[in-house]
Amino acid sequence: MKLLICTQAVDSTDPVLGFFVRWIEEFAKHVEQIEVICLKEGKHTLPSNVRVHSLGKEKGFSRGRYLLNFYRYIWRFRNNYDTVFVHMNQEYILLGASIWKPSNKKILLWRNHAKGNLLTSVSVWISNTVFYTSPHSFVAKYKKAHLMPVGIDTNLFKPDSHVQKLSHSILFLGRIAPVKNADVFIDALNELQKKGVEFVATIAGEALERDKEYDGMVRDSVVRYGLNDKVSFIGAVTQVQALQLYQEHELYVNLTPSGSMDKTIFEAMACGTVVLTSNQALRAFLQNDALTTEINASVVAEKLSRLMRWPEEMRLQEGVSSREKVKATHDLSTLIDQIVLA
Repeated sequence: MKLLICTQAVDSTDPVLGFFVRWIEEFAKHVEQIEVICLKEGKHTLPSNVRVHSLGKEKGFSRGRYLLNFYRYIWRFRNNYDTVFVHMNQEYILLGASIWKPSNKKILLWRNHAKGNLLTSVSVWISNTVFYTSPHSFVAKYKKAHLMPVGIDTNLFKPDSHVQKLSHSILFLGRIAPVKNADVFIDALNELQKKGVEFVATIAGEALERDKEYDGMVRDSVVRYGLNDKVSFIGAVTQVQALQLYQEHELYVNLTPSGSMDKTIFEAMACGTVVLTSNQALRAFLQNDALTTEINASVVAEKLSRLMRWPEEMRLQEGVSSREKVKATHDLSTLIDQIVLA
């Protein structure tokens, strides 16, 4: 197989999309050669059978220049690929179909968003195969869609016996956005404080420009509740920094509603960190104490309180069990194998 990959960023330091560099590395083990088209190129070290072509966001190019570069690349390298893998952005398929379809290129779409529209349906219709990880994904209803592993690099995300976890520590890692329910997390911490529960919390992530007002509200809540000495905001983190945070904290909290499959949940589990999540799709993975059916402060606080009362031996056993489940069903190598064979 000769592969063209279309994605947003190829940058190992990107706090959101840095993981995709490892995906490309894994693809490179299975195919003859890879051309990658990305909106933005940053730091990466990739195998010799991979070439990266940026549309130029890192250079400040205009949208018109992006479009010209895109068509120039897919036409210039048309003999270098027989299969196209589009990661997340359906726009690539809508734009490239006029060249790919007449050339009989196989088109694979990865899309996991819970929401979609008519253009999403059109991109599915154009594609040969569609991949998703959450049963709540918009594309899950289509016959050509396949439920896939999340794709966690368990060689990177793993426990480290030399790292001592911070006592009573809680991690919240992700964008500061309403969909992530960071405000509910802060309210829950306030409930814990009222009950006299000992804890320290780290919030890792930044807000998009559209969510700056929400971010300010979350930070104001920390001050209003008098949690300044217990809650730290550390901004966006790289994959390596995220690994260190998972290893250092006893609990990881993710309050994104069911409908997506945040890979951070599985990264934390792969590191042996006890997870509390509102994602009901993980019911088969986790104990009842680690799942909350309601996203409100009182319920989340009660769940956190229970988890923090777990004996150390029980926490360790849960960590080992969680990691084994991630390795067995959501490992990156398993995912890439399935995509290549699709």
